Amino acid sequence: MKSIISIIALLIGGWLLFDGCHALTTGDYVTPRSGPAAGQLGPWSRVVRAAGFEPRSTVVKLVHVGLGAFWLLALTGFRWRPSLGWWALFGAAFGTVWYLPVGTALSVVELFLLYFLRYGFGK
Repeated sequence: MKSIISIIALLIGGWLLFDGCHALTTGDYVTPRSGPAAGQLGPWSRVVRAAGFEPRSTVVKLVHVGLGAFWLLALTGFRWRPSLGWWALFGAAFGTVWYLPVGTALSVVELFLLYFLRYGFGK
């Protein structure tokens, strides 16, 4: 279970960090190049916009970088100091539920796995 938790953290954290850095350096996030969704952001952008932020703003790009870095630091903590890292990963997963659709799904799975790791099935 710890391996699955770690893989999910690496995937989400790595992607957020990469995409945020990409957006800061090139001016935009990674988006589809062709098809009906060409150049469009994912559903997460509607959540961000509804919260009053422009998804392509520097602030939101920095949030991507910061949240991605936090995921990776939390993962490191989880591997070295599991009790402290558990809380950090739980916070990172909870803080990423807005990142529709894949980030939401992986974050929810991460939250359940962390819960069951700590409290077991039916304890």
